[in-house]
Amino acid sequence: MKALRLHGTHDLRLHEEAVPAPGDGEVLLRVTAVGICGSDLHWFEEGSIGDARLAHPLVLGHEFAAVVENGPRKGERVAVDPALPCWHCEFCETGYPNFCRATRFSGHGRDDGSLREYMAWPERALFALPDNVSDVEGALLEPLGVALYALDLGQIRLGDSVGIYGCGPIGLMLLRLARLNGARQTIATDLYPHRLAVAQQMGADVTLLADAAGSERAAVLDATSGRGVDVAFEIAGANAAVETAIETARPGARVVLVGIPSDDRTSFSASTARRKGLTIQLCRRMAHTYPRAIALAASGQIDLASLASHRFPLEEYQTAFATAAEREGLKVVIKP
Repeated sequence: MKALRLHGTHDLRLHEEAVPAPGDGEVLLRVTAVGICGSDLHWFEEGSIGDARLAHPLVLGHEFAAVVENGPRKGERVAVDPALPCWHCEFCETGYPNFCRATRFSGHGRDDGSLREYMAWPERALFALPDNVSDVEGALLEPLGVALYALDLGQIRLGDSVGIYGCGPIGLMLLRLARLNGARQTIATDLYPHRLAVAQQMGADVTLLADAAGSERAAVLDATSGRGVDVAFEIAGANAAVETAIETARPGARVVLVGIPSDDRTSFSASTARRKGLTIQLCRRMAHTYPRAIALAASGQIDLASLASHRFPLEEYQTAFATAAEREGLKVVIKP
């Protein structure tokens, strides 16, 4: 089988490898679609993410769908949870498996990810896909799960004003979810005009082009009559966007930080946040969101297919990663 391994920054190589043998509790999966995530780009461009460093040639990929190749579920199309918590620690047992310190993760550390034709993965992490949810949509259920978890942290109330600072796929999903959750006003910002155009198509009331200086902040406040937004979501992974979220949130608001900064540092004006009495939440992946994400996709309440702007076979990995790194379109999907 073909497997794509990252050997160093910007150094991806396609290998011929043996098909893996499933272990206890595992099944063999034929991978059908893989989304390239911002965290994959951290690995590709920096050889690291947060405090994790590339230690060996690693297969990336954690947003994926597959077909089961063996066992009672053979032939079943599935979405796959890339996170494997221990399921018996304090956090797993109290409903927070995303905080498990023993978590293994597809395409991170010692666990190879899904940018290969076949992989073995625990059956417990598989979720059946309805016939009307495609493989590509199945791959995008993972980022939708992150957006759903961030939405839960934001605690949007009916009639709230919501700021979405960063309109990549997760930001655009949050925009749609905020509307479904009763937001009265949605304000979206991004560095890229093409993303703002999609945000406007998806129902954003106000779209603003951002820059490193945060010149859009005055316009956000003006759109809320100087009051500020009730809930602010930062999904850009940049301190300028974090500062925008802090400065444009109303007193007593909730600010949810979803983005992953390249230098593993987040900073903002402490005096502004303190004087406003802001509640600041950091989003750690997701927990128990796949059933809801599948239901939203199957019911048509959220359109995932339109977010997959580019699709490539595995052999065109260089073009796929270059496209994603240049932030062209929205979601780049590789179909092994």
